[in-house]
Amino acid sequence: MFFLIGIPMRVEYRSKLDPKKQYIFAANHFSFIDIPTMGLNKHNSIFVGKSEMESVPIFGWMYKNLHITVDRTKLKSMYATLVKSIQAIEDGKSLMIFIEGGIYTHQPPKMVKLKDGAFRAAIEKQIPIVPVTIPHNWILLPVKPMLLHWIPVTIIFHDPIDVTGLTLDDMDKLKAEVYKVIDSELKKQNPGVNAWS
Repeated sequence: MFFLIGIPMRVEYRSKLDPKKQYIFAANHFSFIDIPTMGLNKHNSIFVGKSEMESVPIFGWMYKNLHITVDRTKLKSMYATLVKSIQAIEDGKSLMIFIEGGIYTHQPPKMVKLKDGAFRAAIEKQIPIVPVTIPHNWILLPVKPMLLHWIPVTIIFHDPIDVTGLTLDDMDKLKAEVYKVIDSELKKQNPGVNAWS
């Protein structure tokens, strides 16, 4: 898709990921174009995300039919998503999750508080979690006004964080570690932006 619309891409892996291992890919989320950007991941992975994404033009159909969606306002939907996510892991797939739960920030590229889902899955299934930084999509395709700007798409896959032996009591510590990795990279990639002030 990016090739067809003439947007250059830069995919950076900070370490070599084992193609035979499963990972939880945990990314920031500031733009609707983050969805196809995460699709640049080479791993056999599926998304877990909000059902509202099903209404996004072009991406919505793909998202609904190929990935796992959740309606956070319905307990039944949240339970069904958990069951489907566990099944996907047991089927050998990795998961890609936007850890803010959606596009909620009013000060991109500053993240909001992280949701528990990705971290719970990583700990309960003892799967390494990979922080993922998407630093410039908030400029490439902002939420308001939704106008496309021709700048390179960049996605950075950081070193995996081992969760071996961690329990749910360690979840807040794990969330803080992942937040710090992504937040530091966002600041490095967006110098001079006053979102953090």
